[in-house]
Amino acid sequence: MTGVKGVLFDLDGTLLDHRGAADTAIVSWVSARAPGHPRLGEVAALWAELEGPYLAMWQRGECSVQEQRRLRLRALCEELAVPEPGDLDAAYADFTDRYRRGWAAFPDAAEAVKELGGFALGVLTNGAQPVQEEKVRAIGLGGLVGPVLTGEVLGGHFKPSPASYTGAAAALGLAPQEVVLVGDDVENDVTGPAAAGMRSIWLDRLGVRRPPAGFPRITSLTGLARLFGDLGQHGVL
Repeated sequence: MTGVKGVLFDLDGTLLDHRGAADTAIVSWVSARAPGHPRLGEVAALWAELEGPYLAMWQRGECSVQEQRRLRLRALCEELAVPEPGDLDAAYADFTDRYRRGWAAFPDAAEAVKELGGFALGVLTNGAQPVQEEKVRAIGLGGLVGPVLTGEVLGGHFKPSPASYTGAAAALGLAPQEVVLVGDDVENDVTGPAAAGMRSIWLDRLGVRRPPAGFPRITSLTGLARLFGDLGQHGVL
């Protein structure tokens, strides 16, 4: 893989099954407060839809991380006509406890990371720094994937800001063109890095979406090290 010395992994949806854990947790949370709710089957999708906009508000500096949690929970309760908890922070902590219990690495994650031991490794993720570090430890990848890098340690620059990619590369002691980012989000992990001169591989675990033109796509992390070699020989990386 010509010129590539480092690999950055996205975390949620790439190494950790965030969606599975979050879906189970929020359905459980609503069920505990509104047993038999007629829209229970919609809860996971509604929570996922709320995640992006409110996280973006925090990342833009428009609210604190705790405030975006309160706003998101309030919006879900309003949509479902579930009584709003008197203490939103305690209610969100209850959701978080349920979410933590579901944290699990994807089955292909650990082996893929170990196979890339010859590269400088890191994790580039948009979550809150302490939580993302905790996730990496909880799923057994602490000490294997290198530094966990979020906007909170990259000068307030979150993906897809070009400065997030250049800052992450610098944290590995490398230039952006010497790094490949592997992740599941097209904007944050594929087209975003390209704007900063960083190469990327799109992880599409379901294998049903149309890939962005000109970017390698994989459906599993299995054999990632071998793929790097194949793509390098064909001039793709």
